Amino acid sequence: MPFLQNAKFTISVNNFNELPEDKGVEIAFAGRSNAGKSSSINTLSNQTRLAYVSKQPGRTQLINYFSIDEGKSLVDLPGYGYAKVPGVMKDHWQKILPAYLQERQSLVGLIIVMDIRRPLTDLDIRMLDWFAPRKKPIHILLTKSDKLSRDKGMQALLKTQKIVKEKWADFHHTPCSVQLFSSLKKNGVEEADRVIQGWLAS
Repeated sequence: MPFLQNAKFTISVNNFNELPEDKGVEIAFAGRSNAGKSSSINTLSNQTRLAYVSKQPGRTQLINYFSIDEGKSLVDLPGYGYAKVPGVMKDHWQKILPAYLQERQSLVGLIIVMDIRRPLTDLDIRMLDWFAPRKKPIHILLTKSDKLSRDKGMQALLKTQKIVKEKWADFHHTPCSVQLFSSLKKNGVEEADRVIQGWLAS
């Protein structure tokens, strides 16, 4: 039974100073627009409309908070990298996202959602560079794994694990893990759920 099934929407914020009081524990979900972040959150919570899913990239443009349990929250960060988002908004999130990732004390771990066919884009790397120096755990979901054959999926997983280990785990001594995930086939749900429960319990 997914631990996130009790998640309920609480608040959306647009600015760093609007964030809830910095206490308790939070797990943030980040990802490039259209990488499957909202679908992943819905799948992990066993809810169909907890996070808004759209065929149009760039729809998550606010920081959305979901309460999981007393003092425990899931945070859905704005999708990044969609070319049609106005420049003013891009500039705004260039300031908000690093501030949140680098300064939020209640943030205990970061889940980054990447399309398995296009992992570790420049913007994914930027998110990792912002957060990794804090030495708090990072878990990468390689989503849409059903789009590749088993062999190609494993190749993508091993390649991503190797890069992540060398660039962030070894360099920053940051706990980093990577897994295959498919919202469509419900693959990888138990593994991701164990990671999330472990972070919240710590």
